[in-house]
Amino acid sequence: MLAGTVQVAAIVTAVAGVAWLAFTLSFRTRFRPMQDAIRRLNRRTINPRQLRTAGRPGARASVVQHVGRTSGTTYRNPVVAVPIDGGFVIALPYGPGTDWVRNVRAAGAATIEHEGHRIRVERPEVVPGSDAGPHFPRMVQRTHRLYGIDDFLLLRRAG
Repeated sequence: MLAGTVQVAAIVTAVAGVAWLAFTLSFRTRFRPMQDAIRRLNRRTINPRQLRTAGRPGARASVVQHVGRTSGTTYRNPVVAVPIDGGFVIALPYGPGTDWVRNVRAAGAATIEHEGHRIRVERPEVVPGSDAGPHFPRMVQRTHRLYGIDDFLLLRRAG
């Protein structure tokens, strides 16, 4: 009985390890099919759950509210927005080509819901990790390096 349990635990651990390795390599190498699959999973399952609490006081995630560049539809995306002097910086694990980033850049402005406040931001700019990375906690900086995240969106407070 114990031997069977150990074997099952070993198999589960091995499968989890392979999945983590595939996930990590897909980000480091920018392997598009895997990133697209992860992004679809996030859009369908994780993002709707995060939006229930994102932007509220004490929430891990903030919300970027933006308008579609062709549809004119208002969208809300959960992000980890780190406040800096005069604005926010957001890591872009999928790069600057995602729809929400393209929408914000095309509009030149968005609204961030952070810690219970709605803040209008403008002048979006994609900046490298050397400029934005130091604003994140050390552990998060290590995670960015591990996954090869080197694109960040800088948003400045409006007005």
